[in-house]
Amino acid sequence: MAIMDWDIHGHEWAADMLCQHIANGKLRHAYLFSGPSGVGKRTLALRLAQAVNCEEPPAPGHACGHCLTCRQIFRMQNADLAVVKPEEAGIIKVEQVRELQHFVSLAPYASNYRIVLLTNFEQANASSQNALLKTLEEPNPKVLMLMTVDDAENLLPTIVSRCELLRLRPMGVAALANLLAVKKGLDKKEADLIAHLAGGRVGNAFRMVETPEVLEQRTSWMHDLLELIAGGKSDRISYSRKHTNSRYIQREKAKKQLLDALPLWLSFWRDVMLTATGSETDVTNLDMKSVISKVAASIQPAQAQAAVRSLEKAYHRLQRANLQLMLDNVILSWPRVKGIESE
Repeated sequence: MAIMDWDIHGHEWAADMLCQHIANGKLRHAYLFSGPSGVGKRTLALRLAQAVNCEEPPAPGHACGHCLTCRQIFRMQNADLAVVKPEEAGIIKVEQVRELQHFVSLAPYASNYRIVLLTNFEQANASSQNALLKTLEEPNPKVLMLMTVDDAENLLPTIVSRCELLRLRPMGVAALANLLAVKKGLDKKEADLIAHLAGGRVGNAFRMVETPEVLEQRTSWMHDLLELIAGGKSDRISYSRKHTNSRYIQREKAKKQLLDALPLWLSFWRDVMLTATGSETDVTNLDMKSVISKVAASIQPAQAQAAVRSLEKAYHRLQRANLQLMLDNVILSWPRVKGIESE
């Protein structure tokens, strides 16, 4: 079976299963794709949407990828595809879900199925999830519901029980590095770095390769981190005010920046913690091994552990936190280390 028609890496078992569901007429009415950000949940969901609605499928369960419908689904702009995602406030509102009821009540416009794609559905509150239940309980045979979520445990059990659950996990870092070398033509050093930074998540890795700004922004955030570690209290307070205070930056923009920065800073402090405790586990930030070792040698392991815990807590509270107070608490708690430079 030509699984590569789906262009799925690391989740071949899932592509094979979905292909068989289509080919054998066993398609479920709802699928739930679970896994960490960037692991490939949305890509797999869109491949399924293409496979069921392709105008010229090369074989049952496969899509050509070139017809108008396949191209429109790839861009998420097809008339028979409704996409629901978190709004700027970072949540999926009940009104967004209720608007789907009319969409799913209609026959497909020009396809085999009407498809609903709900992304990051863990950000739907209880009201929004309950609003979806009626559609799941009374499925239209010509509607395919697809949802992505970071962890199925963050959804109501009644929703999970009405879906076919596919748990997607990251690839091994070495396997991803090899894939990047083969598919993207990267040399070994660059492939290893991106595979480690992506944590085995194919989607994240491909985005880093295809969007150079992602790695450029990482360099900028890591430079800030090293400046903050070397700086004093006044430098850190000024930085926090500049990046969170409404006099300087809008809240939504500040929140978006912190959503990018905090995981990167967390990866650095995890590397420091691993190094400080003598772990033999590879660090994530391979290109910063020297400075990581210097920081680890200058502080106590407990200080690195505290930095990790504060960043984890801050990230999970980001949607509702007072951003300036949160960032103050995070960066003011970091130990001061002089004489370090970014590499």
